[in-house]
Amino acid sequence: MNIWNIAVKEIKSSLREKRTFMFMLALPVILMLILGSALSNAFDDTRTVGDMRLLYKSNGTNAQMSTAWNSFIKALDDKGVKVAQASSGMDGQEEVRADRYTGYAVVSDAGIEFYGSSKNAIGSNILAGMLTVFADRYSLASAAYQVDPESGSAIVKGIEHRDDFIHETALNPNKKPGAIDYYAIAMTTMVALYSMFSASYLFTGERTNKTSTRLMAAPVSKGVIFTGKIIGSTFVNLFFVLVVFVVSKFVFQADWGNHYGMVILVLLTEVLLAVSLGLGISFLFKGEGVRSINNIFTQVASFVGGAYFPVDQSTGFFGLLSKFSPLHWANTGLMQIIYTDNTRGAWFAIAMNVSIATAFIIVSVITMRRREGAFV
Repeated sequence: MNIWNIAVKEIKSSLREKRTFMFMLALPVILMLILGSALSNAFDDTRTVGDMRLLYKSNGTNAQMSTAWNSFIKALDDKGVKVAQASSGMDGQEEVRADRYTGYAVVSDAGIEFYGSSKNAIGSNILAGMLTVFADRYSLASAAYQVDPESGSAIVKGIEHRDDFIHETALNPNKKPGAIDYYAIAMTTMVALYSMFSASYLFTGERTNKTSTRLMAAPVSKGVIFTGKIIGSTFVNLFFVLVVFVVSKFVFQADWGNHYGMVILVLLTEVLLAVSLGLGISFLFKGEGVRSINNIFTQVASFVGGAYFPVDQSTGFFGLLSKFSPLHWANTGLMQIIYTDNTRGAWFAIAMNVSIATAFIIVSVITMRRREGAFV
């Protein structure tokens, strides 16, 4: 019962702090809105190619090559690629350089020479890929002609009629985070990490408010006071995190998937981690050193952990450093469970959060017991 009373007292004290409300609620919501709106294009991977125009010149090809090439350009036309034969005296390379054509191909029995446009690199690469496929299939047809002419003819006809050589399969192809979706997750995990600030003043605040003597004189043990304060701090900070979660979902329409229980469990364990970190730092360091360490750690962890921009593709030292940020494994776990229904990353984040939280709580308990008659 004493533990609960202390926890309730801690909750009430935190809720009376207007600056806490502004810092833990207004800041992440405003950042979510600003970053989600300003960087929306960075999360749009849609690319438009536009019209693709292929200019070609035939240099005395044999009947077999001509048949195959005519079938190929007819197939290209059916796919929306505009194909034109270069007229006499036309400089194909200059036509491409002037951006009148996407690519220029010189077709002969020896092979195909292709000149692509640097102004339309995507379209040029697509045409080059198509021509490569044609060349490979023509080589196969030529070899088949020597053994079985009917098989060779069937392969040539297949250039025109078959379009199922490549099958593309994606997991949840249409489900990917937009800017608001990403920053809803990033800001929520970031505000969970900010629980360090209030937790670091759980006991030093008693001395600042000159209530530490009265607290020590109360007929309760250090263990009860310690446990009650941790529960109260965890509960009130989880409340702030859940408010940001609800606002992002129902106001900004962010996608949090369907596994709400697992999502909340990841956030709860991250809050517990942050509370234990703040508490451990307050016991290990004194005075302004506590605030400095909190500021440095939260800002660095947020920056390398993906709070302000995605870091999942980062390499080198920065990529290695990001893996030590609590935000990195929390964001990764949440992304996996929301967009791929994979719980492995979420369980890893939960395990890391609980393990580190337990270690810092043990450090705090040992440090507290070594101090006789005082918490701070």
